[in-house]
Amino acid sequence: MAQATPFSKILIANRGEIALRVMRCASRLGYATVAVYSEADAAAAHVLTADQAVCIGGPLPSESYLRIPALIEAARMAGADAVHPGYGFLAENDAFAQACREAGLVFIGPSPEAMRAMGDKAGAKALMMEAGVPCIPGYQGEDQSLQRLAEEADRLGYPVMIKATAGGGGRGMRLVRRAEEFPGLLSSAQSEALHAFGSATVLLERAILEPRHVEIQVFADRHGHAVHLGERDCSVQRRHQKLIEEAPSPAVSSELRERMGATAVKAIQAVGYEGAGTLEFLLDQDGHFYFMEMNTRLQVEHPVTEAITGLDLVEWQLRVAAGEPLPLDQASIRFEGHSIEVRLCAEDASTGFIPQSGTIRRWQAPEDLRAEHALNDGSEIAPYYDSMIAKLISHGRTRDEARRKLLRGLQETVALGVRTNQEFLVRCLAHPAFASGTTTTAFIDQYEADLLRIDSSASDRAGLIGAWLLRETARQDQHAPESRRLAHDLPLRMSFTLDDAAKKISIVQKSPMHFTLTHASGESIDQDEHQLTLVAQEPHAARFILDGLMENVSFERDLNHLWLHYAGRQYILEDQTHQPTVRHQDTSTDGRIRASMNGRVVAVLAAPGDSVKAGQPLLVLEAMKMEHVHTAPISGLLQSLHATLGEQVQARHILAEVVIEA
Repeated sequence: MAQATPFSKILIANRGEIALRVMRCASRLGYATVAVYSEADAAAAHVLTADQAVCIGGPLPSESYLRIPALIEAARMAGADAVHPGYGFLAENDAFAQACREAGLVFIGPSPEAMRAMGDKAGAKALMMEAGVPCIPGYQGEDQSLQRLAEEADRLGYPVMIKATAGGGGRGMRLVRRAEEFPGLLSSAQSEALHAFGSATVLLERAILEPRHVEIQVFADRHGHAVHLGERDCSVQRRHQKLIEEAPSPAVSSELRERMGATAVKAIQAVGYEGAGTLEFLLDQDGHFYFMEMNTRLQVEHPVTEAITGLDLVEWQLRVAAGEPLPLDQASIRFEGHSIEVRLCAEDASTGFIPQSGTIRRWQAPEDLRAEHALNDGSEIAPYYDSMIAKLISHGRTRDEARRKLLRGLQETVALGVRTNQEFLVRCLAHPAFASGTTTTAFIDQYEADLLRIDSSASDRAGLIGAWLLRETARQDQHAPESRRLAHDLPLRMSFTLDDAAKKISIVQKSPMHFTLTHASGESIDQDEHQLTLVAQEPHAARFILDGLMENVSFERDLNHLWLHYAGRQYILEDQTHQPTVRHQDTSTDGRIRASMNGRVVAVLAAPGDSVKAGQPLLVLEAMKMEHVHTAPISGLLQSLHATLGEQVQARHILAEVVIEA
């Protein structure tokens, strides 16, 4: 008989939306919950929601969420008898699972032994090959020298994929198309893997170009039962990290689903697995699938599986961890409809998806979608953690119905204050290639121009609306200068920036609810007039008619800054009407290297006094699990460094200065 391991209070060793997700399920089933938090998360939603909470250290993950002794002590202090790791952080760390076992805590996940077997990509691949699971040809040997790895890459034939053997999330992964690129990309992959996972070990695989990324959700209990819950298609990715996931996959037939599911079940039975897990495969254009890796935890995208099966996967995790058998056998699992999820991330798609941090001024989730998040007005997006701030999930009878619902709900989502990938996701969902269900992992690269295209018409209308809102909110502000609070029949010229682009709009109030707006250029005013009529206004929203079209906007203002949500995206405006004219210096060749984002300096690659060449890497910043290399803007002498290894810096902070050598 399998041993029961009952528990009553769960410590969630994670943060954000997944911590809240686990808490909701645990509370529904009668469990008490304990949150842990870093100093940066003291006022976070998961901290305020849990029955109890314990601070476990400083803001960096290494100071808090990755400290195993602190987590075990937090469980002891709160009297928790079980630990749920969520995903990310220590969710796939066998040492953490072992520490929980030794402390007498039920670890809600697989055993340390199974986690150890499947957590290392090279070892897992060897096990899968022994079990007869199809794998991509590659090299996963112990010799990690540049010479041996380069020889193996030549043997496999280019293109080759370099992968860190520890961790996941696309970090430590590089696609090498030519032999001459191999040394540099190998060094980059090893450095990123070392910083992210503490190990620079990599494996090599023959690259399968333009495949689909298809994963199988599996579950097993300690009674010998194992099932699969169908597949998820995660092909839409940037930097090898998922952005859009769906279930079922448009490319998987019922026959292929049965074969892939049976293979996945056989794989977890081979290692005596228990709990939730996911086997990830590449599916080529001919319908052949190859094992990539196994995630020994719950996945970010698990809601799409829940939507089509009607099951609660966290509840299954809790029941299996307590020693109960799986609630259903394979024959009883049914799939209904289609579900799609998007990951809303604090990042700027137009600048290579650089992570963003700051304050969410206004947050409004869509009413008709499942929204997983931990946001409120005023939530702080710290630079220390993952850039994902919310997940939006739709479910429909057909794929296109699910896509339409998600597209509409995403456009209605209001996230003001921090730049996000909202508009980029809207464009992905609306793109004909995605609508047709033919996307592969090459989707973003293939259609980058379409996905990053600037909608000049929407921007022009946003400028007109924003200028009017700047004028109206200033007029209503009792602290504004008298000249700005009085209505005028004469033109009022508004000077502002719209997403850093300088704009001038002239506004004439014709009646209390009607305005005429014209674009102003220098001293002349264009004769193209635009008519705006206010229909209704609330503190943070307005309905209006602009040139005959009635629409809605949401907005937030703080001093001279206004954040505008219009047509499915955010615009950021700065009122400069009463500011002196400032000449902006061209900083592209002034020799100064500025931080591209809030982040931590994880590598300093040169020293003051060194001669450097334009484009030479000098420093590396890390933020939200992403590394960004900062290079010399000009050739010359590295005159000074203004950042040290491990230092946390703000965006636009001057990191270094290069001067032309005499």
